Amino acid sequence: MAGAAARRIEIFMGLYDFTFYDLIARNAVCFGDQSAWFEVDADRTITFLQYKEMVDRLAFGLHNIGIKKGDRIGVVGKNGLEYFLLYGAAAALGAILLPINWRLSADEAGYNLNDCAPELIFVDPEFQELVNGLKADLPSIKRYYNLKNEGGTFLGFDDLINKPGEFEVVDVSNHDNFVIIHTAAMEGRPRGAVLSQGNLLCAGLHLNYCFHLTEKDVHLNFLPLFHVGGLFMAISSFMAGALNVNMSKFDAEKAVDLIKMKKVTLFFDFSPILASILEQQEKTGQDINGIRAVMGLDTPETIEKYQRVTGGTFYSIYGQTETSGLATMGRYNDRPGSAGKVVPLGDVRLVDDYDRPVPAGHVGEITMKGPLVFKGYWNLPEDTAYTFREGWHHTGDLGRFDQDGFLWYAGRKAEKELIKPGGENVYPAEVEKVILQHPDVEKVAVFGVPDPKWKEGIKAVCRLKAGKHLEARELIRFVGERIASYKKPQYVEFVSDFPSLEDGSPDRVKIKDLYGGLQDT
Repeated sequence: MAGAAARRIEIFMGLYDFTFYDLIARNAVCFGDQSAWFEVDADRTITFLQYKEMVDRLAFGLHNIGIKKGDRIGVVGKNGLEYFLLYGAAAALGAILLPINWRLSADEAGYNLNDCAPELIFVDPEFQELVNGLKADLPSIKRYYNLKNEGGTFLGFDDLINKPGEFEVVDVSNHDNFVIIHTAAMEGRPRGAVLSQGNLLCAGLHLNYCFHLTEKDVHLNFLPLFHVGGLFMAISSFMAGALNVNMSKFDAEKAVDLIKMKKVTLFFDFSPILASILEQQEKTGQDINGIRAVMGLDTPETIEKYQRVTGGTFYSIYGQTETSGLATMGRYNDRPGSAGKVVPLGDVRLVDDYDRPVPAGHVGEITMKGPLVFKGYWNLPEDTAYTFREGWHHTGDLGRFDQDGFLWYAGRKAEKELIKPGGENVYPAEVEKVILQHPDVEKVAVFGVPDPKWKEGIKAVCRLKAGKHLEARELIRFVGERIASYKKPQYVEFVSDFPSLEDGSPDRVKIKDLYGGLQDT
């Protein structure tokens, strides 16, 4: 009887599940012959029905080589149809996609791959030399595949997708793990944030709600699919029956051409993307007035210029990978400078260091609960438990609510200080660790400074060892050779007066007060 009861509960629970693969099946019915994906580089268009058929074939091919529910699938590549098909096939099988930031160094990419032990990996031809160099240190990976249909030396993508047979649906829950996205390195190591099928769909619904998306919309998809911004914008557009116009990499000239040609209506922005589009539009005089909505992070000057030029709306947000990219959002003009209000299916509370709520107007740590909150850090139960203490996800970010409920971002907690150049996340401690490897550097403090191009730049203040001399450009090159290029400082200042605390560690408050400008020496 107990077994029968358990089976009835299992069936009953499945009745209420809905996954990304269920959405794919639903869209094949609702939007069948409408265009779902336009691939700029290959000049090809795929309908919603064709997308489902290709996902089914790919899922069948992956199943044939032994991929099962819970297995990880690594991906190193730029945006493309095959990448998006892998998300669909992983959802169908209950597998977990592990997208790797292709801008990482070999050591960083190798760490993230080993951290999650994927069964196989898909790699763009241009990154296969990097991955080949890591093979000896990747014992879990049994097969290496090309991410593209053409080029490369790994097994062919077509070998999987063209196998004869019919895919049999796997029992997958909306609570099952779906994607692992590594966050910026903290205390010397990145952490894999695990997002569920339900996280992904909830984020998509919120973006649909915010943008009022319909099947007539066109999304210009240029943010990388290893980033929550790129992934969830693609998903939300797909959810609405809108067209995703895919660029493998952002290029302002090409973007402006596509905005006009494909009648683009929305995209996600990190500085300096929007500014470069507006600059290109000024040069060419092309009509970009169809862009009715842009969401993201940018300077007030760029946002207001975009709204003047196009008449469109800019949407401000606050979120992180661990909150599926969203916690608050709203129209920029409703409260310029704020990050909007709490999303409909989210509960955000600001707390002090003892987890006591703080009143409006006071700064506190941003904590959140609800269906957008991730499932935890991969294989890090203690970190997860600490982050989820008191039943709330602790973001490490600071903010304040005004009397009308708008959130104002107020930086990071001291122990979790974060720099965001161009939308990427960089922890100062990671950069400092590399700089201190240079034989001429005695002490260093790294922090964020205002930057006209990236909105926030990385500055390193260094004290050299006695008798040593070092050029800023030499140190910048030294860092860029050891970690991802976007993590290297744009600004370096060598100083003799380097304030320290009693324990010898940098006095960051005083250092920022003294050297918070952009001097590069």
